[in-house]
Amino acid sequence: QVQLVESGGGLVQAGDSLRLSCAASGRTFSSYAMGWFRQAPGKEREFVAAISWGAGLTNYASSVKGRFTISRDNAKNTVYLQMNTLKPEDTAVYYCAAGKQAGPRTLAGSYDYWGQGTQVTVSS
Repeated sequence: QVQLVESGGGLVQAGDSLRLSCAASGRTFSSYAMGWFRQAPGKEREFVAAISWGAGLTNYASSVKGRFTISRDNAKNTVYLQMNTLKPEDTAVYYCAAGKQAGPRTLAGSYDYWGQGTQVTVSS
């Protein structure tokens, strides 16, 4: 069992940056691929970024590529999402997810554990 707790969300202006963190419980964090997803009001949950268990592979949605960076610190059981040049369309609840697969998959169904989410609001 893995428990995930996101933090770092907030209200920012367009062009600002935020760093989300996701702290995981359990001693097997390093064996999980990790992902970030988001869900805006009235929309389906969508993939944002993912990182393999060994941090050697990453994957990004085209809408955030070049602006967002996912990273992990296995010693701290934490995965991060650095978000730069934020846009109003990035406004959503951001969820952290852990999956037993090795690779950075984009499908939500590939992940086994989810956090409760953290709100990111970007004003124009």
